[in-house]
Amino acid sequence: MVLGAGGAGLAAILTACASYGSPTTEAVAEPPAEEPSSEAPKKKKAAAGGGKALADTSDIPEGGGKVFENEKVVVTQPTAGDFKAFSAVCTHAGCTVATVSNNTINCPCHGSKFSIEDGSVADGPAGGPLEEKKISVDGDKIRLA
Repeated sequence: MVLGAGGAGLAAILTACASYGSPTTEAVAEPPAEEPSSEAPKKKKAAAGGGKALADTSDIPEGGGKVFENEKVVVTQPTAGDFKAFSAVCTHAGCTVATVSNNTINCPCHGSKFSIEDGSVADGPAGGPLEEKKISVDGDKIRLA
């Protein structure tokens, strides 16, 4: 009997709460009308900017490269004026590569090394190459494409 009374009380409370849901639903319906106007400027900025520059060409040494940890990208310059970009995520265990030296991109976790020319495995344990990323060089700026 106590459970029956408790259940009836709970049903009454839920019914009362349900009536309060209507005004909340109406209030939530208004903001989506404003959102498209606030998104329009963001789209224009992205289209006009063409993407944030990762680096200046002078920041990438010939025969070497630089790791951009936040973007998970490594940019290399195997020969003068030839810039390449690869995923900075090692294909062995998912660690982020840390350095570029002696013509290889080096992972600190298990010692994998990748070619700065094409991302291929130069020394294991990684079994696959780093994924190539598209970049563009505009003047002296390197950007993700």
